[in-house]
Amino acid sequence: MKTFWKIYVNLTRVESSFRSMKSELGIRPVHHQKEHRVDAHLFITLLAYHVSHSIRYRLEKHGIKHSWETIRKILSGHVRVTTTMKGEENQAIHIRKNSRSGSVQKKIYNALDLRKLPGKIIKTVFKKKKNSARRELNLHFLNN
Repeated sequence: MKTFWKIYVNLTRVESSFRSMKSELGIRPVHHQKEHRVDAHLFITLLAYHVSHSIRYRLEKHGIKHSWETIRKILSGHVRVTTTMKGEENQAIHIRKNSRSGSVQKKIYNALDLRKLPGKIIKTVFKKKKNSARRELNLHFLNN
């Protein structure tokens, strides 16, 4: 009976992971008419499942037993942000950096042996042409 229950729980996890990944990857539902497309669909799905299972296996070694959907929700709060501002001499300045990771996110990153802040801060400066500001002003008046 214990073995049966373990198999049932694993089956439920697999089905939940497939449902979550297929929705996230945009490959649900399956409406393929050609065999090679069905084969490609199955290959991508199984590959994605293998990756998610490997991640969950490593997390479970560290006592983190969340579902794949819960892991995605937890990590979705850690994002990369671009801030745009005007600079001197008609410049547009873009600064791109990560938000701070929370304690639960850090625990997941540590379990997977990942850096907490992937990517570095990137600052980009664009010099606008004088005519482009005039064009924007003209478009504003035309739209109103």
